[in-house]
Amino acid sequence: MGKKLFMAQKRGETRAICLGIGMIICSVMMFFLLGVTILPKYIKSVWTAESTCTLVRATFKDKTNCIHNSNTKPESILKYPCLEVLVNLNFSEELFMLYHNEESPEWNNKCSYIPECKQNYTEVTLHIKEIQRKFNKSSSFVCYFDPKGKYKSTILMRKFGPQKMISYFFWPTSMFAVGLCVVVIVKISQYFAMISLQANKALEIVKT
Repeated sequence: MGKKLFMAQKRGETRAICLGIGMIICSVMMFFLLGVTILPKYIKSVWTAESTCTLVRATFKDKTNCIHNSNTKPESILKYPCLEVLVNLNFSEELFMLYHNEESPEWNNKCSYIPECKQNYTEVTLHIKEIQRKFNKSSSFVCYFDPKGKYKSTILMRKFGPQKMISYFFWPTSMFAVGLCVVVIVKISQYFAMISLQANKALEIVKT
């Protein structure tokens, strides 16, 4: 009975260690993926300083090129509406282009807000005009700009800001910590079990 209990305990400890190591490996892979995809964008982001933007004008652009498919054939290029928003920063009278986030200038640097490339032109137009009305209602709002002044543009929200980075790295960090704790706890348990076994053997020798 004692031997069976010992073997069952041994199998349980082995499974726990495998689980802990598996969690550590998965978390390291997640760290690698985030380091390759998300971290470079955070490092390259220049819109790091917060300010107050004052709306100058929000212009509705009727037709802008939209690549609907991955190729560049003429039939794949659609026309869609977009919104151009120009603002002033609270410390400058200079005009700044407002983009939705850090990726918006890469998609289309002529549009502040870029809708999904849908073939329903009317639906997209109504959506853009609704956003235009919202901008016109709020004369000032929080935005982010380049403190070095290299980019004469601002963004409305940071997709790769510090808070977002914390949320991206929270789960892999938690998984790594839990996996490490499982392995450490099992190893400590095995260490004390070995000490207890050696003490029992020494006691039996003394008694004999």
